[in-house]
Amino acid sequence: MAESDADVAAMSFEQAMKELEGVVGRLERGEVPLDESIRLYERGAALKDRCAKLLKEAEERVEKITLGADGAPAGTVPVEGL
Repeated sequence: MAESDADVAAMSFEQAMKELEGVVGRLERGEVPLDESIRLYERGAALKDRCAKLLKEAEERVEKITLGADGAPAGTVPVEGL
């Protein structure tokens, strides 16, 4: 794993999203040379993947609402218990 990949892998969702917004802004302004644009695009792709992974992990931890026989909410069950 490259150093920058390890750096991204250690980021929180908020850190990765903030940096991704900065990368997108720089690319949209077009103020960087082509070789740096390519590097930024690759960094942005890694940041996007990190955000997607963290979101998926969060979704998997969300509790599922269980319904009783009458259809009313009866409680919650952790996703791991399904």
